[in-house]
Amino acid sequence: MQSLTKPKRSRIRSSALESGRRSLRNQSKKETAAAWPAARWKNLWGCFDNVNAQWEIDHIVEWLQEQLRTTGTNGLVAGLSGGLDSSVTAQLIKRAAGTHSLGIIMPIHSNPEDALDAEAAAKAAGLRFYTLDLSSEHSSIMDASFAALHSLGVDKHPRMADANLRARLRMSALYVAANALGYLVVGTDNAAEFFTGYFTKFGDGACDILPLAEFTKSEVRELGQALGVPAQILQRAPSAGLWEGQTDEGEMGLSYAVIDDYLKGRPVPSDEKERIERMHKNTEHKRSLPPIYHRR
Repeated sequence: MQSLTKPKRSRIRSSALESGRRSLRNQSKKETAAAWPAARWKNLWGCFDNVNAQWEIDHIVEWLQEQLRTTGTNGLVAGLSGGLDSSVTAQLIKRAAGTHSLGIIMPIHSNPEDALDAEAAAKAAGLRFYTLDLSSEHSSIMDASFAALHSLGVDKHPRMADANLRARLRMSALYVAANALGYLVVGTDNAAEFFTGYFTKFGDGACDILPLAEFTKSEVRELGQALGVPAQILQRAPSAGLWEGQTDEGEMGLSYAVIDDYLKGRPVPSDEKERIERMHKNTEHKRSLPPIYHRR
């Protein structure tokens, strides 16, 4: 695996912003993103006036290769949904690990167009992939669980129980492949999703490494354009495919553009600012290990 030569960067940054970013990077590696307050996230992303997509791609690939070296693992695997983030991840893991990379498409009562887009993303990246339909497994668990709950007098069928099970089944399938092959599971969450907690705990939020968690949605789209992600994926409305007609922005009640602006330290309407910060606070448990009772 080759070490990359740093190309000339086109970022426009003030000395103060450059100093701030360097200071953040130099802080203890033991400090996790989960412990960072909102102001530091905004400072981190606010350091960038524009993105040199190719520079970022080269260094993400180098970082992925370094993760393989330091962990002694054989390759990289990611779930492919047909959306932008997973399509960008497909391109990155293929560049980093070559034939030791794998994509898995896991429909669960899904729109067939999602699988077609996922296949297009894998083929555009030249990535090995297979399809594993988990619809029957999902139905079996849901039916059995709610039959048992009904016997206890519980008549509700929460939509989020259905949606979260989908994400957790997919991650279980990814780890089956990862364990069999000695691969790392690569998560696909972007900065907006990670900061607001817009992911399923122990579902799509469960992974070994996160290459895109410091990139806003608009920046991920720029990476996708530079990587050659198919146009229909670049242009489609972001959706986790959790139910018919579901979109990320509709479920969050926020646009990615607003969240991106917030993360970059730009002004956003006060009500949306409050909603973003409330989401971040309420989902802190998703970015942290479980609390441990300490014996006395």
